[in-house]
Parts: sequence; structure tokens; C-alpha cells
Amino acid sequence: MIIEPRMRGFICLTAHPKGCEQNVKNQIAYVQSKGKIDGPKRVLVIGASTGFGLASRITSAFGSNASTIGVFFEKEPSEGKTASPGWYNSAAFEIEAQRAGLYAKSINGDAFSNEVKQQTIDMIKADLGQIDLIIYSLASPVRLHPVTGVLHRSTLKPIGNTFTNKTVDFHTGNVTQVSIEPANQEDIDNTVVVMGGEDWSMWIDALKEANVLAEGLTTIAYSYIGPEVTEAVYRKGTIGRAKDHLEATAFEITEKLKDINGKGYVSVNKALVTQASSAIPVIPLYISLLYKIMKAEGIHEGCIEQIQRLYSERLFTGNAIPTDEKGRIRIDDWEMRADVQEKIAKLWTASTTESLVELGDLAGYKQDFLNLFGFGFEGVDYQADTDEMKMIPSIKK
Repeated sequence: MIIEPRMRGFICLTAHPKGCEQNVKNQIAYVQSKGKIDGPKRVLVIGASTGFGLASRITSAFGSNASTIGVFFEKEPSEGKTASPGWYNSAAFEIEAQRAGLYAKSINGDAFSNEVKQQTIDMIKADLGQIDLIIYSLASPVRLHPVTGVLHRSTLKPIGNTFTNKTVDFHTGNVTQVSIEPANQEDIDNTVVVMGGEDWSMWIDALKEANVLAEGLTTIAYSYIGPEVTEAVYRKGTIGRAKDHLEATAFEITEKLKDINGKGYVSVNKALVTQASSAIPVIPLYISLLYKIMKAEGIHEGCIEQIQRLYSERLFTGNAIPTDEKGRIRIDDWEMRADVQEKIAKLWTASTTESLVELGDLAGYKQDFLNLFGFGFEGVDYQADTDEMKMIPSIKK
């Protein structure tokens, strides 16, 4: 079939297998160009199919020659219907890993469930014995709690007062005012259950009890802080409460892992175009301005550049892992530079539908958004008949 992008609001309903393959190959080439990292050799990535999770799996495998197990929840293809992009990314990753002589297997299912945790434990025991590094990079809007059976939904809301500020529709370039009503306590509680640290902790408990965690294990979860202009809807909103919980969980996990000299960390990463961030009001406008400035300064990074730098300059240098006063690893340091944020504050005030074409990098935002779904890559013939039925080698029908 000829596969074209079909948009509905903040999501693309189609994904291109060849484009996703090219995306994975580009990321692999970048990691290989930066040289070897003396990193872990047996890695579990929970949330491994897109964004920072995929970049972590690629960096582990092609930077450190690691064996990797990836856990994710993606839609597989059917005749005449494409899979979700994470499915095609994972298929391409496994094929490239096998070509390079690297172990790579995947599990497609609900990472919040006890069943998927057990399936993962069984795979580790059978194939790898133990795990050296666990990356926790889930970005789900809902969670079916494995103990209570309750389905929790996260929300993107401010706490306390109605939030009103600018946002941009990145499809049209229209800059408008958006108002978001404040969260109630139920909204806050549900968001913490979905996006906080409870599931990360449950993974560690299950893996530790099964004796599949190696001595000196490191586990990393990803977070975001961001600037003042987004804090009402992000860091001081419902998501921020969940991130606070996630960060507190890192210390609890370190305590749990003391007997094997293990450590839990949260890495605070840069703002990037993801399926999740595109749906958050204010964030697309902020990212558009941020990209313009960081590209001009020569300090722009995508997911793979961020994670390669996290591995090579923070996690696996042979020295103690540097953290801020709250124990967090900061790889958002270039984004949060005072000069970068000062420029954004000025541009924010001046941003209108007319001026954003000049002030921001909306074209870069749109390009990155299309790239998420495998569209817009050089070297891919998008007019060619393409087999949508691309399968993941380790996932049997």
C-alpha cells in the first residue's frame, strides 16, 4: 500500500515502516559515530519503542554492545492498516541488532500488568540470567492497576487556579490563548498513580524477588522540569505532582537495592517533540522557540543525542554520577542555561501567529512530529508500494 500521514488532532493515524526503519538506522549511525561507551551489557528498557526509551535501547546496544530486552505496548499491523510507529521502530531495531550480532528480544503488552512483569522475568532467566541496567521510560495516559483492578486516567491540569496562556496549533501555526480549568484532588491522585513511581517500584520489587538484578544494578527513570513559562501546567500541575512522586521513588529504590549495591536515579531530560508533549498546551510553542535558539547556538539535541550524552558524560564515565541538590541527574543543562531561557522569555511575549514564522522553528517542530511516525526522512520513497505487515522477529504470531 501507499502510506501517507493521516492526522487527527495531535496524533498521526498512520506510520511508515520504511521511514521508521530509516529513523532507527539514523540513530544507530549517530551512536556509532560517537565511539564506544564502557556501559552495561544486559539491559532492560521498559517503554522501549519510541522517544527516550528507544534511544536508550539503541545507545545500550550500539554504544555498549549490550543485550537488550524491550517492553512496550504497541499496535501490530493488519492487512491494509499500519502498525503504530513503535511497532515498526522495534522491528527495525531487532533486525539491525541481529545483523550486528547482538541479542535483542521484545515483549509487547501492558507493562503495568503482573503478567508482563512475569513474562519479562522468565525471559531474563532463560536468556540473560541477570540485568545490569533498567531504563524506565513509560509514557501512558492510562493505567489499569494490577492490584485494585481500577483504571486510572492521567490529566494535564494546573493546580489551584485556571491557567491561561499562549499556545500554538503546530499544524496551522495559529497562536491563540488557551485556558485550562484547575484539577480536583481526584485528578491529581489519578495522575500520580499513572505517571508517578509506583509501577517503577513494583518492577524493581518483582525483579529483585526473582533474583534477576545483578550486583551494582543501576535503574534510571526519565523526568522533565522545564521553565517558568510552562510550570503552571507542567511542573506545578498534575504532571508535576506525578514527577515529584517519581523522583521520591528513586530514593526508595536505592534503599531497596542497598544489599546489592544498586542505585535508582531520575534523569531530567530536555523538552522534545513527542506524541505526549504535542498534546500539552503551551509546550509546542515553547519547544518551537527553544529549537530556534538552541539550533542557533549549536546546542540542539534530539532524543538520541540526549541519551548518548547521558550515557557517555553522566552514567558511564568511571566516576561518581553527578547529581543536583535533589539527587537528580541533569541532562537538561543546555536547555536551562540562563541565556537560553532569557531569550525564550523575550520571544514568548512577542510571539503571535504572524511573528512566530520568524521567531520560532515551527518547521522544525512539524518535521520532528512527522519523523515520529516515520514520515519526512531522506532516502525513503514515500510513493512506493510498501508492505505494512512488517513483523518484530522475536514476537511470534
